[in-house]
Amino acid sequence: MEAGWILRGIRDYLVGEKGVYQFDPARSVDLPAVHRVDIYLHIPFCRNLCPYCPYNRIHYDKTLAAAYLAAVLAEIDLYYERLGHVEIGSVYIGGGTPTTMLDQLVPILMHLRKRFPLNGEIAIETIPSDLDEKSLAKMKDLGISLLSIGVQSFDDRYLKLIGRNYPARILTPIISQAMTAGFDTVNLDLMFALPGQTTVEALDDLKRAMSLKSDQVTLYPLFTFPYSAVGKHRAYQHVILPSLRIRRQMYRALYDHALAEGYQRVSVWGFKRGEMPGFSSVTRRTYIGLGAGAGSCLPGVFYFNTFSVSAYIQSCVDGKLPVALKMSMTPSMEHYYWLYWRLYETTVPKQELHQVFAEQARILWLFRLASELGMMTDEGDHYILTERGSFWIHLMQNHYILNYIDKVWSTAMQVPWPGRITL
Repeated sequence: MEAGWILRGIRDYLVGEKGVYQFDPARSVDLPAVHRVDIYLHIPFCRNLCPYCPYNRIHYDKTLAAAYLAAVLAEIDLYYERLGHVEIGSVYIGGGTPTTMLDQLVPILMHLRKRFPLNGEIAIETIPSDLDEKSLAKMKDLGISLLSIGVQSFDDRYLKLIGRNYPARILTPIISQAMTAGFDTVNLDLMFALPGQTTVEALDDLKRAMSLKSDQVTLYPLFTFPYSAVGKHRAYQHVILPSLRIRRQMYRALYDHALAEGYQRVSVWGFKRGEMPGFSSVTRRTYIGLGAGAGSCLPGVFYFNTFSVSAYIQSCVDGKLPVALKMSMTPSMEHYYWLYWRLYETTVPKQELHQVFAEQARILWLFRLASELGMMTDEGDHYILTERGSFWIHLMQNHYILNYIDKVWSTAMQVPWPGRITL
């Protein structure tokens, strides 16, 4: 309770006490006029449900996947009827495990291109056990240019601990195949600060990933959510949120090694080499979410689709957008949304910052203070987060976001059409 009041107090200091932070039932869906948006497509199916995963997912079912395909095609049509021939800037396909529906992605992307001009990149998440020469070629044929592989670890002990269903021995040949398949960027996801893991072991995973010439490596500490299997079953006493000291020590070691190897930061957790495009799922500013549990961020409003796969399918079949929750976004909230992702990217353009927060001197003062405390450096036209700032500022952000996610997800995963959720 005390932590909640502290977080609320900081939020009120920054954005004002009169802000309303709540999701309401979306009894009507009024889409603002847009000329260009990005697309997020959520595939909720997995063949193996990892206990730590907080995302909306269910066991793969062939019959349900066929119905889900029909629903996504219908949802695309519903947006086309409301928005017209709006341009699609990029497509991000996440999950779940999107490659459980790799064959169904063919008609989905064909239909998306039929309805809207698609002029940008297509990115997809996958797991090592779903990859082989045939699946990689199919993704290339679909026009997918950015590939992220959820490796998590090269150590069998930790793969087993976090519930991954593949042995470490398959990783090197599969990653090598992906690296030569012609994608613009291949990102490898790794987890660190796993229960019992040492800094040396975490560094060994990073070194293995970089030895395979991966274009990008994204490193996440283990997070647990009360509604995930790990959070619900504390019988997993060996799977707990690592201590702050361990996360701090490991992050510094991983950060220093990545830069020493010639990689550059693209986010708090991500490092890439060369000039290829960076892989990112979260920094798109205006997007429409397709699929069960997908979110849509549009001017003045944020929507969540129903998390229930069956309710999602039925809504689309009935010719109704499957939106369950909506939050009105004030200009101030949109400004902070912009700032959150610029901090996540570790680079904040000063001119835009001063334009966005021209009437909020306290924000500009906080940036000067952060510079004096060594959290960021003033590079003239940009503020750049230091290693110290990347860790501590994002840790503070996570106190808000993880609490918000927990509150929304906990309700939405249990109730297909929730009532009001106040944050």
